[in-house]
Amino acid sequence: MHQGNHRDHEGAKKLFSLIKDIKVAMMTTADPDGKLYSRPMWSQETDENGDLWFFTKLHSPKTEEISRDNQINLAFSDPSNQTYVSVAGKAEVIRDQALINDKWTESMKTWFPNGKTDPEVALIRVHPEKGEYWDSPNGTMLHLYGYVKATVTGESPKTETKKVDLA
Repeated sequence: MHQGNHRDHEGAKKLFSLIKDIKVAMMTTADPDGKLYSRPMWSQETDENGDLWFFTKLHSPKTEEISRDNQINLAFSDPSNQTYVSVAGKAEVIRDQALINDKWTESMKTWFPNGKTDPEVALIRVHPEKGEYWDSPNGTMLHLYGYVKATVTGESPKTETKKVDLA
């Protein structure tokens, strides 16, 4: 898998700042028939290179799907701030106890009651390649303003949208 910092590309800093505080991402993978499946994943801190990390059970449908087709998509949503981000990239399943120890938090016991040394605990690392974000500053006020503007003028408010190359 290609390594390197993909946080410095144009627009990337804003994209990563938008997802920094969003703790749950919807991860989409493809099954062997090409059908897409999404599931919520608890997001860890982005590392210094911009890779995204998630805990998983080593033997699960998503890890099998990633082993066959490592192209995945992550969707982040913060409706209260009118912030939405989509990230496409390549995923890999990692079973490295030092990394698991480093990224482990007590809240992970919710999903892994046997703790971080459970042989079923693994990590998914996502290496982002493309991203897109939709950001409306001052979400609630903009929504109210947008409603009034649309009602009076028939025009919708502007939302900042940007496609970002992260590879």
